[in-house]
Amino acid sequence: MGESGAIIEIYEIYLIATEGAIRYIDRNMKLDVLAIGAHPDDIDLSCGGTIIKLAAQGYKVGMLDLTEGELGTRGSREIRLKEAENARVILGALVRENVRIPDGNIENTLENRSRVIRMIRRYRPDVLLIPHRTDRHPDHEHAHVLSREAWFYSGLEKIVTEDGGVSLEPWRPRAYYHFMQWFEFVPSFIVDITAEYDRRMEAVRAFRSQFFDPESNERSTILSTPDFMEMLRTRMENYGDRIGKRYGEPFFSPAPLQVHDIVTLND
Repeated sequence: MGESGAIIEIYEIYLIATEGAIRYIDRNMKLDVLAIGAHPDDIDLSCGGTIIKLAAQGYKVGMLDLTEGELGTRGSREIRLKEAENARVILGALVRENVRIPDGNIENTLENRSRVIRMIRRYRPDVLLIPHRTDRHPDHEHAHVLSREAWFYSGLEKIVTEDGGVSLEPWRPRAYYHFMQWFEFVPSFIVDITAEYDRRMEAVRAFRSQFFDPESNERSTILSTPDFMEMLRTRMENYGDRIGKRYGEPFFSPAPLQVHDIVTLND
């Protein structure tokens, strides 16, 4: 990888050099939540408000992009990595990693599962946020399968993974939830992101190469039309309305959710 994303491993700390700046990542840090997306901007578009809310509540949140989005019509690998880091800062996530699976080739192979398992065991999150199982983009569906299988296999002791020469202990997050991308589903729960909406959209706009820019000479895509941001807003408004709030982000749980107090459940 070039200078814009060089990674230097030193003891228990990662040094990530981005555009001349150095950021330190403690690989012994335990996360509460890890969000996994196929491409840079997938997480930001789908559950950025929830990440902001979780970080504000004191939870340690991380983001994992499976590819660098190099097949995207607009932008480049280097531009998208820089945009992803800028968005991370806005969202308040503590770490954003990229396992560099080739874009358009998110196959459920032993090598790819090992890459994701390594990240799960490194950061030991309690909850994963992953793509829904059915979507318009094949990479999103493949990312779901890869994430779900990595979730399970990361808990098997006889699957050995190493990180910098150190053997990682097995770890399986206690739950995973699907976030919504193109195709809709009946949500299991909806997170109120009314207070987080403006910052959420600021993080989305950090991916300037991907969205409407009247000064861009690159080929137009469905995401870069002027109407896309309005579509995004109305979707969040729709799900917010379902819970009596202005904006909401929907999630699906494959397993029943435990409720401790039905009186305050929808407070």
